[in-house]
Amino acid sequence: MKLHELKPVDGARKYGFRLGRGHGSGNGKTSGKGNKGQKARSGGMGKLGFEGGQTPLARRLPKRGFTNFTRKEYAIINLSQLNNFEDGAEVNPMILKELGLVKNLKDGLKVLGEGELTKKLNVKAHKFSQSAVELIEKAGGKAEVI
Repeated sequence: MKLHELKPVDGARKYGFRLGRGHGSGNGKTSGKGNKGQKARSGGMGKLGFEGGQTPLARRLPKRGFTNFTRKEYAIINLSQLNNFEDGAEVNPMILKELGLVKNLKDGLKVLGEGELTKKLNVKAHKFSQSAVELIEKAGGKAEVI
């Protein structure tokens, strides 16, 4: 097989209607656009959300709510997930990301106190819940805020 012998599989290519090619074609004269009006003109049908001069819905409805632009979103991990590490290991956000325990670090890492911690670990994170700190120290480890 050579490059000039290649052709698409039957039914893979569908050609569009040829418009304005006589009334016998079924799409002649006005090319399926009907008679006059905005939809028949070139560049007709204005921009998205345009309602023909009527005030658009997005402007008729009242504004609601508030988005805090300084909000921080943390990636979370539970203590039960940290039992995979060896005793005395140091756990930080980069190690957790490499191992796939955290996909996206967002604005930082927060450790929550869900589950039991059986290993003595030195955990470094941006935030800790109060119960997480207590359980880490109870297991003999250390919770360090980055």
